[in-house]
Amino acid sequence: MLYSEDIKSIALTLGADKCGISNINKFSGAPEGFKPTDVYSKCKSVVVLLKKMPTEVILAENPVIYSHTAHLLYTALDQIALNLCAYLAKHDIQGVPVPADVPYLFWDEDMKRGMGILSMRHAAFKAGLGILGRNTLLINREYGNMVYIGALLIDTEVEADPVVVDFSCPSNCTLCLDACPVKALDGVTVNQKLCRGFSSHQHATKGWDIYTCKQCRMVCPYRTGKK
Repeated sequence: MLYSEDIKSIALTLGADKCGISNINKFSGAPEGFKPTDVYSKCKSVVVLLKKMPTEVILAENPVIYSHTAHLLYTALDQIALNLCAYLAKHDIQGVPVPADVPYLFWDEDMKRGMGILSMRHAAFKAGLGILGRNTLLINREYGNMVYIGALLIDTEVEADPVVVDFSCPSNCTLCLDACPVKALDGVTVNQKLCRGFSSHQHATKGWDIYTCKQCRMVCPYRTGKK
């Protein structure tokens, strides 16, 4: 029998920087079709993984550095989730990995709005790994908003972590809202049509995705963690 702390310890051994666990009851308010049990009907717990982006990457002037590192982190998270599933299966805990980024099914072409099969930032919040900032990004107390998120759904109920309630965005701080070049942020959500149209581009010949804007991450006073 594996316990919550066992699972989190193995996740760190496999390469995660942080790991938290949520029970499925915390997802009762998620949209229909996007609850953990909609993805995997046997799900009893959600294991959430974080990987930290190196601090200086976001400061590189060439956008290829930030874009390439983000893609590597998504791949690393998917591999950790896959390896953790294999490990848990040896202990009679079955699970399925959730894509850290793509693919996903829901796409609104008019609004350029996509939804992953599970909201990773909300899963991380529910697993006690941080808060959701006014820039809509997860903010981890130690690593700030420089984190990327992966997850797996398991068929066993294990002890869940409490949500973070003892810190929040600085009172009246609007740095991320003010810095957004296209005013896509309102402090609660993001207008993906405005954001994607400005911040994400495909290489005309090769089709590579390049992230060309990171202002909301950069100006956040908690970018590298809560001091």
